[in-house]
Amino acid sequence: MADLLGTFEQSVLLSILGLGPDAYGRAILNQVQESLERDVSAGAVYSTLERLEASGLVRSRLSAGTDIRGGRARRYYTVAAEGRRALVDTRRALTAIWENVQLPIKSILRPIEVRR
Repeated sequence: MADLLGTFEQSVLLSILGLGPDAYGRAILNQVQESLERDVSAGAVYSTLERLEASGLVRSRLSAGTDIRGGRARRYYTVAAEGRRALVDTRRALTAIWENVQLPIKSILRPIEVRR
Protein backbone atom coordinates (compact mmCIF):
# COMPACT_ATOMS: atom_id res chain seq x y z
CA MET A 1 0.00 0.00 0.00
CA ALA A 2 1.21 3.49 -0.81
CA ASP A 3 1.47 6.19 1.83
CA LEU A 4 -1.96 7.44 2.78
CA LEU A 5 -3.05 10.76 1.36
CA GLY A 6 -3.77 13.74 3.56
CA THR A 7 -7.13 15.49 3.53
CA PHE A 8 -5.88 18.32 1.31
CA GLU A 9 -4.32 15.92 -1.21
CA GLN A 10 -7.54 13.93 -1.31
CA SER A 11 -9.52 17.10 -1.92
CA VAL A 12 -7.24 18.13 -4.81
CA LEU A 13 -7.38 14.68 -6.43
CA LEU A 14 -11.15 14.39 -6.02
CA SER A 15 -11.57 17.88 -7.46
CA ILE A 16 -9.59 16.89 -10.54
CA LEU A 17 -11.72 13.77 -10.96
CA GLY A 18 -14.92 15.78 -10.54
CA LEU A 19 -13.89 18.47 -13.00
CA GLY A 20 -12.87 15.94 -15.63
CA PRO A 21 -11.43 17.55 -18.77
CA ASP A 22 -11.92 21.05 -17.28
CA ALA A 23 -9.47 20.48 -14.42
CA TYR A 24 -7.06 23.41 -14.54
CA GLY A 25 -5.49 25.34 -11.67
CA ARG A 26 -8.11 27.98 -10.89
CA ALA A 27 -11.03 25.56 -11.34
CA ILE A 28 -9.32 23.06 -9.02
CA LEU A 29 -8.73 25.83 -6.45
CA ASN A 30 -12.41 26.83 -6.56
CA GLN A 31 -13.54 23.22 -6.21
CA VAL A 32 -11.18 22.56 -3.28
CA GLN A 33 -12.44 25.68 -1.50
CA GLU A 34 -16.03 24.57 -2.04
CA SER A 35 -15.44 21.00 -0.85
CA LEU A 36 -13.45 22.04 2.24
CA GLU A 37 -15.75 25.02 2.91
CA ARG A 38 -12.84 27.35 3.62
CA ASP A 39 -10.49 29.73 1.87
CA VAL A 40 -7.42 28.08 0.40
CA SER A 41 -4.42 29.85 -1.09
CA ALA A 42 -3.64 29.31 -4.75
CA GLY A 43 -0.06 28.57 -3.73
CA ALA A 44 -1.19 25.66 -1.56
CA VAL A 45 -3.09 24.12 -4.47
CA TYR A 46 -0.32 24.67 -7.02
CA SER A 47 2.39 23.30 -4.74
CA THR A 48 0.21 20.26 -4.00
CA LEU A 49 -0.35 19.73 -7.74
CA GLU A 50 3.41 19.89 -8.33
CA ARG A 51 4.08 17.42 -5.51
CA LEU A 52 1.36 15.04 -6.72
CA GLU A 53 2.73 15.20 -10.26
CA ALA A 54 6.29 14.57 -9.07
CA SER A 55 4.96 11.52 -7.17
CA GLY A 56 3.26 10.17 -10.29
CA LEU A 57 -0.25 10.59 -8.90
CA VAL A 58 -1.21 13.37 -11.32
CA ARG A 59 -0.36 14.16 -14.93
CA SER A 60 -0.61 17.52 -16.63
CA ARG A 61 -0.59 18.94 -20.13
CA LEU A 62 -0.39 22.45 -21.51
CA SER A 63 -3.12 23.68 -23.80
CA ALA A 64 -2.51 26.06 -26.67
CA GLY A 65 -2.52 29.71 -25.69
CA THR A 66 -5.66 31.73 -26.36
CA ASP A 67 -6.28 35.39 -27.14
CA ILE A 68 -8.47 35.68 -24.05
CA ARG A 69 -5.48 34.68 -21.90
CA GLY A 70 -3.07 36.93 -23.79
CA GLY A 71 -1.56 33.95 -25.59
CA ARG A 72 -0.74 32.13 -22.36
CA ALA A 73 -1.27 28.38 -22.18
CA ARG A 74 -3.40 26.74 -19.52
CA ARG A 75 -2.24 23.61 -17.68
CA TYR A 76 -4.83 20.82 -17.38
CA TYR A 77 -4.56 17.97 -14.88
CA THR A 78 -5.69 14.34 -14.79
CA VAL A 79 -5.41 11.78 -12.01
CA ALA A 80 -3.03 8.97 -12.98
CA ALA A 81 -3.82 5.32 -12.25
CA GLU A 82 -1.47 5.46 -9.25
CA GLY A 83 -3.41 8.47 -7.92
CA ARG A 84 -6.68 6.57 -8.19
CA ARG A 85 -5.13 3.64 -6.33
CA ALA A 86 -3.88 6.00 -3.62
CA LEU A 87 -7.39 7.42 -3.20
CA VAL A 88 -8.88 3.93 -2.92
CA ASP A 89 -6.18 2.81 -0.46
CA THR A 90 -6.70 5.90 1.68
CA ARG A 91 -10.47 5.50 1.72
CA ARG A 92 -10.17 1.82 2.60
CA ALA A 93 -7.75 2.57 5.45
CA LEU A 94 -9.88 5.38 6.88
CA THR A 95 -13.01 3.25 6.68
CA ALA A 96 -11.24 0.46 8.58
CA ILE A 97 -9.96 2.88 11.22
CA TRP A 98 -13.43 4.31 11.86
CA GLU A 99 -15.34 1.03 11.53
CA ASN A 100 -15.63 0.22 15.22
CA VAL A 101 -15.71 3.75 16.60
CA GLN A 102 -18.90 4.64 18.42
CA LEU A 103 -19.96 8.26 18.12
CA PRO A 104 -19.88 10.45 20.05
CA ILE A 105 -16.38 9.56 21.11
CA LYS A 106 -16.05 9.49 24.89
CA SER A 107 -12.71 10.50 26.23
CA ILE A 108 -10.83 7.88 28.19
CA LEU A 109 -8.43 10.49 29.49
CA ARG A 110 -8.95 12.14 32.82
CA PRO A 111 -8.75 15.93 32.92
CA ILE A 112 -5.31 17.22 33.71
CA GLU A 113 -5.06 18.98 37.03
CA VAL A 114 -3.44 22.36 37.01
CA ARG A 115 -1.36 23.02 40.11
CA ARG A 116 -0.53 26.49 41.18
